[in-house]
Amino acid sequence: MGRDQAMIATLPPSRGPLSAAPVAAALAAAFCWAFSSLLWRRLPTSLSAARLNLLKNLLAVALLLPLAFLLPWQMAPRSLLLLALSGVLGIALGDTLFFAALRRLGTRRTLTIDAGGPAVTSLAGVALLGEVPRPAQWLGIALITLAVLLVVHQRGPRPDGPEGAQSAGGEGAGHEGVGVALALGALACGSGGSLLARAGLLAGGPEPLQAATLRLAAAALVMLPLLAGLPRAVQGPRPAGRRWPLALAATLLGTSAGIALQQTALAGLPGGLAVALLSTAPVMALPLAALEGDRPGWRGALAAGAALAGVSLVAGLVGLPGA
Repeated sequence: MGRDQAMIATLPPSRGPLSAAPVAAALAAAFCWAFSSLLWRRLPTSLSAARLNLLKNLLAVALLLPLAFLLPWQMAPRSLLLLALSGVLGIALGDTLFFAALRRLGTRRTLTIDAGGPAVTSLAGVALLGEVPRPAQWLGIALITLAVLLVVHQRGPRPDGPEGAQSAGGEGAGHEGVGVALALGALACGSGGSLLARAGLLAGGPEPLQAATLRLAAAALVMLPLLAGLPRAVQGPRPAGRRWPLALAATLLGTSAGIALQQTALAGLPGGLAVALLSTAPVMALPLAALEGDRPGWRGALAAGAALAGVSLVAGLVGLPGA
């Protein structure tokens, strides 16, 4: 989906005056991710989350590969390995869990949990690198945790459309718990994949667009066995003509346009500001919630606001006196 916010948080800040273009690009990228998530959730298909992810990866590689070959390639073997592993972990596994969570929790709640990527990265730094967050960052982690708890205790959107047909048998607290677990798993895989991708870029990797293409290609490659039986899975009761425009639009928005806008934001903004603006996807999802029968209420708005404030603190955009 292009959700590499944990990697973004580790980028050094850029220097020079800010312009409106990268700010607009960051906000547009967040909206693309929110709207594409809504499209993927509403896609009328009997495909499993894994096969849907494979379809998305194949479409994205087909769209990005011609652009990637227009750029000169420079890559070290270690970089290739790290980028490939990041694609397997963050895209093949992480996006599969993300799609499965979308079907159970809805767009807004899944994106709110997914906004915890920078906090997970900070906690991983404590455990693996001995890096101790500043007091403001601990407060940010607490706010993100509050957002997740608020989301966990909210009722999900009504099961209308294909996602409801697939999950109608699992309604209830157990079904919601599975959705939260899937979203947290997607968050962990996405953060791990982002860190591996960051390491690959630092090890002499290619341009970001080429790196994204490599990651998607590696994810698609390991998932190719899922093509077996795919023609039978695609043949569902709903007309195929309605599926492909939605799938293509979701891929163009969430993967192709989202990545391009993300790179524009990173090139023109300090790292902290970029990660905060790119993490506004849960807020962008609030006005879209009614399209899938979701009623955020005050808890939903509070969760989105807490997640955004927490990400800003973790990324270092907002400081506190003495922090």
